Amino acid sequence: MTLLEEAEEIYGLGLGEFTAARDARARALKATDAELAGAVKALKKPSLAAWVLNLLVRREPSQVDQLVSVGAALRDAAASLDATQLRALTAQRRQLTAAVTTVARRHALSEGQKVTESVATEIEATLTAAMVDAGAAAALQSGLLVRAFATTGVDDLDPSAYVAVADAIGHVASSVPATLHAVPDPSEAERRRDAKRALAVADKELRIAREALTRAEVRHRGAQAQALQVESEIDELKRRLAELEEREESAQTAVERAAVAVEDAQEEVAAAEGARDAAAAKLSI
Repeated sequence: MTLLEEAEEIYGLGLGEFTAARDARARALKATDAELAGAVKALKKPSLAAWVLNLLVRREPSQVDQLVSVGAALRDAAASLDATQLRALTAQRRQLTAAVTTVARRHALSEGQKVTESVATEIEATLTAAMVDAGAAAALQSGLLVRAFATTGVDDLDPSAYVAVADAIGHVASSVPATLHAVPDPSEAERRRDAKRALAVADKELRIAREALTRAEVRHRGAQAQALQVESEIDELKRRLAELEEREESAQTAVERAAVAVEDAQEEVAAAEGARDAAAAKLSI
Protein backbone atom coordinates (compact mmCIF):
# COMPACT_ATOMS: atom_id res chain seq x y z
CA MET A 1 0.00 0.00 0.00
CA THR A 2 1.07 3.59 -0.60
CA LEU A 3 1.30 6.26 2.07
CA LEU A 4 -1.87 7.82 0.64
CA GLU A 5 -3.74 4.53 1.00
CA GLU A 6 -2.44 4.05 4.54
CA ALA A 7 -3.51 7.58 5.42
CA GLU A 8 -6.96 7.04 3.87
CA GLU A 9 -7.61 4.19 6.30
CA ILE A 10 -6.10 5.78 9.39
CA TYR A 11 -7.80 9.18 8.96
CA GLY A 12 -11.13 7.43 8.55
CA LEU A 13 -10.96 6.14 12.14
CA GLY A 14 -12.36 7.72 15.29
CA LEU A 15 -10.31 10.52 16.79
CA GLY A 16 -9.54 8.51 19.93
CA GLU A 17 -8.31 5.56 17.83
CA PHE A 18 -5.94 7.56 15.65
CA THR A 19 -2.67 7.46 17.58
CA ALA A 20 -2.83 3.79 18.55
CA ALA A 21 -3.84 2.70 15.03
CA ARG A 22 -1.13 4.83 13.40
CA ASP A 23 1.61 3.51 15.69
CA ALA A 24 0.46 -0.09 15.32
CA ARG A 25 0.48 0.21 11.53
CA ALA A 26 3.94 1.77 11.58
CA ARG A 27 5.27 -1.13 13.67
CA ALA A 28 3.71 -3.66 11.32
CA LEU A 29 5.31 -2.02 8.28
CA LYS A 30 8.74 -1.61 9.84
CA ALA A 31 9.92 -5.10 8.93
CA THR A 32 8.91 -4.92 5.27
CA ASP A 33 9.10 -1.20 4.40
CA ALA A 34 11.01 0.92 6.89
CA GLU A 35 10.61 4.09 4.81
CA LEU A 36 6.84 3.75 4.60
CA ALA A 37 6.73 2.83 8.29
CA GLY A 38 8.53 6.08 9.14
CA ALA A 39 6.16 8.10 6.96
CA VAL A 40 3.12 6.48 8.61
CA LYS A 41 4.56 7.12 12.07
CA ALA A 42 5.00 10.81 11.11
CA LEU A 43 1.32 11.27 10.20
CA LYS A 44 -0.11 14.07 12.31
CA LYS A 45 -3.16 13.55 14.47
CA PRO A 46 -5.95 15.79 13.16
CA SER A 47 -7.38 18.58 15.26
CA LEU A 48 -10.96 18.09 16.43
CA ALA A 49 -12.28 20.42 13.71
CA ALA A 50 -10.24 18.63 11.02
CA TRP A 51 -11.42 15.22 12.22
CA VAL A 52 -15.07 16.35 12.10
CA LEU A 53 -14.56 17.64 8.54
CA ASN A 54 -12.90 14.38 7.49
CA LEU A 55 -15.85 12.51 8.99
CA LEU A 56 -18.29 14.77 7.15
CA VAL A 57 -16.58 14.12 3.80
CA ARG A 58 -16.88 10.36 4.31
CA ARG A 59 -20.43 10.41 5.70
CA GLU A 60 -21.98 13.11 3.50
CA PRO A 61 -20.03 13.18 0.21
CA SER A 62 -23.06 14.41 -1.74
CA GLN A 63 -23.54 17.42 0.55
CA VAL A 64 -19.86 18.29 0.34
CA ASP A 65 -19.96 17.91 -3.46
CA GLN A 66 -23.00 20.20 -3.59
CA LEU A 67 -21.27 22.78 -1.40
CA VAL A 68 -18.16 22.73 -3.61
CA SER A 69 -20.26 22.93 -6.80
CA VAL A 70 -22.27 25.88 -5.51
CA GLY A 71 -19.04 27.59 -4.50
CA ALA A 72 -17.61 27.13 -8.00
CA ALA A 73 -20.79 28.50 -9.57
CA LEU A 74 -20.72 31.51 -7.28
CA ARG A 75 -17.08 32.21 -8.15
CA ASP A 76 -17.87 32.05 -11.86
CA ALA A 77 -20.87 34.35 -11.48
CA ALA A 78 -19.28 36.86 -9.10
CA ALA A 79 -17.34 38.75 -11.79
CA SER A 80 -20.50 39.90 -13.55
CA LEU A 81 -22.72 40.63 -10.57
CA ASP A 82 -23.48 43.93 -8.90
CA ALA A 83 -23.09 44.65 -5.18
CA THR A 84 -26.72 43.81 -4.32
CA GLN A 85 -26.54 40.40 -5.97
CA LEU A 86 -23.18 39.68 -4.39
CA ARG A 87 -24.60 40.39 -0.94
CA ALA A 88 -27.49 38.01 -1.64
CA LEU A 89 -25.10 35.27 -2.79
CA THR A 90 -22.90 35.79 0.25
CA ALA A 91 -25.95 35.33 2.48
CA GLN A 92 -26.82 32.15 0.57
CA ARG A 93 -23.29 30.87 1.04
CA ARG A 94 -23.46 31.53 4.77
CA GLN A 95 -26.76 29.68 5.07
CA LEU A 96 -25.33 26.68 3.23
CA THR A 97 -22.13 26.49 5.28
CA ALA A 98 -24.10 26.89 8.51
CA ALA A 99 -26.45 24.06 7.51
CA VAL A 100 -23.59 21.72 6.57
CA THR A 101 -21.78 22.59 9.81
CA THR A 102 -24.87 21.48 11.72
CA VAL A 103 -24.84 18.17 9.83
CA ALA A 104 -21.12 17.74 10.65
CA ARG A 105 -21.78 18.34 14.35
CA ARG A 106 -24.52 15.69 14.35
CA HIS A 107 -22.19 13.09 12.82
CA ALA A 108 -19.51 13.93 15.39
CA LEU A 109 -22.06 13.52 18.19
CA SER A 110 -23.08 10.14 16.78
CA GLU A 111 -19.45 9.12 17.35
CA GLY A 112 -19.57 10.39 20.92
CA GLN A 113 -17.69 13.60 20.19
CA LYS A 114 -19.31 16.89 21.20
CA VAL A 115 -18.40 19.94 19.10
CA THR A 116 -18.14 23.27 20.90
CA GLU A 117 -19.09 26.59 19.34
CA SER A 118 -15.44 27.55 18.83
CA VAL A 119 -14.73 24.30 16.96
CA ALA A 120 -17.95 24.76 14.96
CA THR A 121 -16.66 28.19 13.93
CA GLU A 122 -13.45 26.56 12.62
CA ILE A 123 -15.50 24.00 10.70
CA GLU A 124 -17.71 26.65 9.11
CA ALA A 125 -14.67 28.75 8.19
CA THR A 126 -13.14 25.75 6.39
CA LEU A 127 -16.38 25.05 4.52
CA THR A 128 -16.55 28.70 3.49
CA ALA A 129 -12.94 28.52 2.27
CA ALA A 130 -13.85 25.46 0.20
CA MET A 131 -16.56 27.51 -1.52
CA VAL A 132 -14.33 30.47 -2.35
CA ASP A 133 -11.11 28.65 -3.24
CA ALA A 134 -10.68 25.60 -5.49
CA GLY A 135 -7.51 24.46 -3.68
CA ALA A 136 -9.31 24.61 -0.36
CA ALA A 137 -12.13 22.53 -1.83
CA ALA A 138 -9.63 19.89 -2.97
CA ALA A 139 -8.06 19.76 0.50
CA LEU A 140 -11.48 19.33 2.11
CA GLN A 141 -12.59 16.56 -0.26
CA SER A 142 -9.43 14.57 0.41
CA GLY A 143 -10.72 13.68 3.87
CA LEU A 144 -7.12 13.94 5.07
CA LEU A 145 -7.15 17.30 6.81
CA VAL A 146 -4.90 17.71 9.85
CA ARG A 147 -6.20 21.17 10.78
CA ALA A 148 -8.91 23.61 9.81
CA PHE A 149 -8.21 26.73 7.77
CA ALA A 150 -9.80 29.91 6.46
CA THR A 151 -9.42 32.10 3.40
CA THR A 152 -11.23 35.00 1.77
CA GLY A 153 -10.38 33.82 -1.73
CA VAL A 154 -8.17 36.86 -2.21
CA ASP A 155 -5.26 35.84 0.01
CA ASP A 156 -2.93 33.01 -1.03
CA LEU A 157 -3.76 29.60 0.45
CA ASP A 158 -1.44 26.60 0.26
CA PRO A 159 -3.85 23.66 0.63
CA SER A 160 -1.00 21.15 0.97
CA ALA A 161 -0.11 22.74 4.34
CA TYR A 162 -3.38 21.48 5.83
CA VAL A 163 -3.44 17.85 4.67
CA ALA A 164 -1.66 14.76 5.97
CA VAL A 165 0.27 13.93 2.79
CA ALA A 166 1.16 15.97 -0.29
CA ASP A 167 -0.65 13.55 -2.61
CA ALA A 168 -3.91 14.27 -0.79
CA ILE A 169 -4.71 17.19 -3.11
CA GLY A 170 -6.74 15.63 -5.90
CA HIS A 171 -7.60 12.57 -3.84
CA VAL A 172 -11.25 12.16 -2.85
CA ALA A 173 -11.99 10.30 0.37
CA SER A 174 -14.02 7.12 0.16
CA SER A 175 -17.54 7.43 1.48
CA VAL A 176 -18.37 5.43 4.60
CA PRO A 177 -21.97 4.92 5.73
CA ALA A 178 -22.76 6.07 9.22
CA THR A 179 -22.70 3.42 11.93
CA LEU A 180 -25.84 3.53 14.02
CA HIS A 181 -25.19 4.25 17.68
CA ALA A 182 -27.71 4.31 20.48
CA VAL A 183 -27.09 7.90 21.47
CA PRO A 184 -29.62 10.06 23.23
CA ASP A 185 -31.37 12.89 21.48
CA PRO A 186 -29.03 15.79 22.19
CA SER A 187 -31.64 18.50 22.02
CA GLU A 188 -33.25 18.24 25.47
CA ALA A 189 -30.14 16.94 27.24
CA GLU A 190 -27.99 19.72 25.80
CA ARG A 191 -30.57 22.32 26.63
CA ARG A 192 -30.62 21.12 30.25
CA ARG A 193 -26.81 21.08 30.46
CA ASP A 194 -26.62 24.54 28.91
CA ALA A 195 -29.33 25.75 31.29
CA LYS A 196 -27.45 24.33 34.29
CA ARG A 197 -24.23 25.98 33.16
CA ALA A 198 -26.08 29.25 32.60
CA LEU A 199 -27.70 28.96 36.04
CA ALA A 200 -24.32 28.32 37.68
CA VAL A 201 -22.83 31.34 35.94
CA ALA A 202 -25.84 33.46 36.88
CA ASP A 203 -25.61 32.32 40.54
CA LYS A 204 -21.93 33.24 40.62
CA GLU A 205 -22.57 36.62 39.04
CA LEU A 206 -25.45 37.24 41.48
CA ARG A 207 -23.20 36.39 44.43
CA ILE A 208 -20.50 38.73 43.15
CA ALA A 209 -23.09 41.48 42.56
CA ARG A 210 -24.50 41.06 46.08
CA GLU A 211 -21.03 41.24 47.61
CA ALA A 212 -20.35 44.39 45.59
CA LEU A 213 -23.69 45.83 46.78
CA THR A 214 -22.80 45.12 50.42
CA ARG A 215 -19.43 46.84 50.02
CA ALA A 216 -21.10 49.79 48.29
CA GLU A 217 -23.70 50.09 51.07
CA VAL A 218 -20.96 50.10 53.73
CA ARG A 219 -19.09 52.81 51.82
CA HIS A 220 -22.35 54.76 51.42
CA ARG A 221 -23.11 54.64 55.15
CA GLY A 222 -19.56 55.75 55.94
CA ALA A 223 -19.85 58.61 53.47
CA GLN A 224 -23.18 59.64 54.97
CA ALA A 225 -21.67 59.69 58.49
CA GLN A 226 -18.74 61.73 57.26
CA ALA A 227 -21.09 64.17 55.49
CA LEU A 228 -23.15 64.60 58.68
CA GLN A 229 -19.98 65.27 60.67
CA VAL A 230 -18.82 67.88 58.16
CA GLU A 231 -22.27 69.50 58.20
CA SER A 232 -22.13 69.63 62.01
CA GLU A 233 -18.70 71.23 61.90
CA ILE A 234 -19.95 73.77 59.36
CA ASP A 235 -22.95 74.62 61.59
CA GLU A 236 -20.60 75.12 64.56
CA LEU A 237 -18.33 77.34 62.48
CA LYS A 238 -21.33 79.37 61.34
CA ARG A 239 -22.48 79.78 64.96
CA ARG A 240 -19.01 80.91 66.04
CA LEU A 241 -18.80 83.27 63.06
CA ALA A 242 -22.16 84.86 64.02
CA GLU A 243 -20.89 85.20 67.59
CA LEU A 244 -17.68 86.85 66.46
CA GLU A 245 -19.54 89.17 64.12
CA GLU A 246 -21.80 90.20 67.02
CA ARG A 247 -18.76 90.80 69.27
CA GLU A 248 -17.08 92.71 66.46
CA GLU A 249 -20.14 94.97 66.18
CA SER A 250 -20.16 95.57 69.97
CA ALA A 251 -16.44 96.30 69.94
CA GLN A 252 -16.84 98.74 67.08
CA THR A 253 -19.60 100.54 69.01
CA ALA A 254 -17.36 100.70 72.09
CA VAL A 255 -14.52 102.12 69.97
CA GLU A 256 -16.79 104.78 68.58
CA ARG A 257 -18.06 105.72 72.10
CA ALA A 258 -14.51 105.83 73.46
CA ALA A 259 -13.48 108.11 70.60
CA VAL A 260 -16.31 110.53 71.49
CA ALA A 261 -15.26 110.40 75.16
CA VAL A 262 -11.65 111.16 74.17
CA GLU A 263 -12.79 114.15 72.13
CA ASP A 264 -14.93 115.41 75.05
CA ALA A 265 -12.02 114.94 77.47
CA GLN A 266 -9.67 116.73 75.13
CA GLU A 267 -12.06 119.66 74.96
CA GLU A 268 -12.34 119.74 78.74
CA VAL A 269 -8.54 119.61 79.08
CA ALA A 270 -8.21 122.46 76.61
CA ALA A 271 -10.80 124.56 78.52
CA ALA A 272 -9.09 123.82 81.83
CA GLU A 273 -5.69 124.76 80.44
CA GLY A 274 -7.21 128.05 79.14
CA ALA A 275 -8.69 128.86 82.55
CA ARG A 276 -5.40 128.04 84.27
CA ASP A 277 -3.43 130.23 81.87
CA ALA A 278 -5.88 133.13 82.47
CA ALA A 279 -5.58 132.74 86.24
CA ALA A 280 -1.81 132.67 86.03
CA ALA A 281 -1.79 135.81 83.96
CA LYS A 282 -3.86 137.73 86.59
CA LEU A 283 -1.52 136.54 89.33
CA SER A 284 1.53 137.98 87.68
CA ILE A 285 0.03 141.54 87.28
